[in-house]
Amino acid sequence: MNEYSLLYLLDANTLIDAKRDYYPIDRVPEFWDWLIYQGQQGKIKIPIEVYEEFYDTKDKDGEMDPLATWASLKEVKETLLFGEQAEQDLVARITYGGYINNPTDDELEKIGRDPFLISYALKDIENRCIVTTETSKPSRISANRHIPDVCNDFNIRCINNFQMIKELNFSTNWKK
Repeated sequence: MNEYSLLYLLDANTLIDAKRDYYPIDRVPEFWDWLIYQGQQGKIKIPIEVYEEFYDTKDKDGEMDPLATWASLKEVKETLLFGEQAEQDLVARITYGGYINNPTDDELEKIGRDPFLISYALKDIENRCIVTTETSKPSRISANRHIPDVCNDFNIRCINNFQMIKELNFSTNWKK
């Protein structure tokens, strides 16, 4: 597998955690510009189901937070939103085969949108990779399972954002 031909599919936490913990949008704008650039190159995409998790987030004053403001930019939507629609049979396969066989409505709500994200990678496991800040917790079961463990069950490559950054060679002077 050649990582340079991979499509990196981002989980919402990769952007939420980056904004909050290590690449604040106003302090490291190079990272956010680099994400847009990688989207233009077709290397990084965000499925709509994931994008909807952060595109309208508000701060304590009811204002759009910096990530939501960034996500609302036309350039971000045009370059980073993944153009495919989820295939319901693959979403079901991930949900029932990776999380829980017969979930209740509450369990489906707890699982959230992760099966959609994983299903996009399942469609082409040789050329797609999931990027998440979740870590493996193999002892968790049913609706509490983490993305890396479900990906492992389906032989889907799953990495964290620092691995992606290394593979795609991000640096703050990437434009040079």
